[in-house]
Amino acid sequence: MRATLGSTRRPRAHAGGWDTGGVSGSPVPASVPASAPFVLPGTALSGVGSRPFGVYVHVPFCATRCGYCDFNTYTAGELGTSASPQSWLEALKRELDLAAAATGAPAADTVFVGGGTPSLLGGAGLAEVLDAVRGTFGLAAGAEVTTESNPESTSPEFFTALRDAGYTRISLGMQSAAEHVLKVLDRTHTPGRAVAAAREARAAGFDHVNLDLIYGTPGETDADLDASLDAVLSAGVDHVSAYSLIVEDGTAMARKVRRGELPAPDDDVLAARYERIDARLSAAGLHWYEVSNWASGATGDMTGAAGGDARCRHNLGYWDGGDWWGAGPGAHSHVGGVRWWNVKHPARYADRLTAGELPVAGSETLTAEDVHVERVMLTVRLRTGIPLADLRDTERAAAEQVVADGLAVVSGGSLVLTDRGRLLADAVVRDLLA
Repeated sequence: MRATLGSTRRPRAHAGGWDTGGVSGSPVPASVPASAPFVLPGTALSGVGSRPFGVYVHVPFCATRCGYCDFNTYTAGELGTSASPQSWLEALKRELDLAAAATGAPAADTVFVGGGTPSLLGGAGLAEVLDAVRGTFGLAAGAEVTTESNPESTSPEFFTALRDAGYTRISLGMQSAAEHVLKVLDRTHTPGRAVAAAREARAAGFDHVNLDLIYGTPGETDADLDASLDAVLSAGVDHVSAYSLIVEDGTAMARKVRRGELPAPDDDVLAARYERIDARLSAAGLHWYEVSNWASGATGDMTGAAGGDARCRHNLGYWDGGDWWGAGPGAHSHVGGVRWWNVKHPARYADRLTAGELPVAGSETLTAEDVHVERVMLTVRLRTGIPLADLRDTERAAAEQVVADGLAVVSGGSLVLTDRGRLLADAVVRDLLA
């Protein structure tokens, strides 16, 4: 069987889109355009606060546009005078005020500031963002607070300011240690800067630091990947996210592939690179807990980061179907079986909030079938697997065949992917839901 690696990509519920694992043909709930002011129904609000609650903040600004990226981001040249970080921040505060009123302001167990390039706001700007969350929802005791950062827009003083502001976790976009690979990806940071930034974050007092890798870029060799892994492990981080390059429609990279200027990623190469990454990280004590994520202390249950457990609690909330409010242009939210998304352009986003409205572009109410399908899609990808009790009779029968094919094992009453099964995670999901 040809290896077809199962959608190892960055979680996109927090980055301007919802990703249920990339399974083709998955049902999409009926969406409703926001033709009237958005109001969460009482059924969705029931139980809010008794479940973990996350807040995601989307920063839509980037200094330059990476050729592979399809997230909702804008450069200064693209925005002109229509929007700015200051107008965005003022609008964000208004949205958080309305969000707290709409939900009853449950204390945030996790906060994740992503983008885009949050570090372009500087330490003071990111401190103001967290103050806005703290002043509306509040932070639960022991809250995990993460921000993404571009290595080039960080410094020791930046990390010290974030630590003083209350951030507990840093995620840095490294992608590769090979200069020619970064060039293909249109990344502007120098190869060694991500490692230096990770060390600066640790020196500032951050116990939890993540480095992102992208593998399978055209022109990347095994030696390039090994150099990237050497660099990651030398940085002393406790979390690594590694995503196979996916050529997204509408991106500059997709146009280059279509014109024949770059080859499309090869599934077998991606699978071999994934196995290489897993072997190196596992040997260093970083173990997989989701198909694309490795962390120290990731071999137990999924109760979240505590002590030596470096798993990202915020992302676990996505994968476990939790509640979160996504604030910012294009951000997606989910509370109690209702999902909605904001208008994308920062100027329109600010205009809606200036008018006193939530900037919702559309929404969908998940049926019991939708919830079940998404639970299978996402939970199968976790190290803890999906409890057999959560599968229907036909799905349990399919699970027996998946086990017979060597793609999963039954452990502690749950269906858990094997190493080979992780390479074919999408196929496993399709078989279960067929």
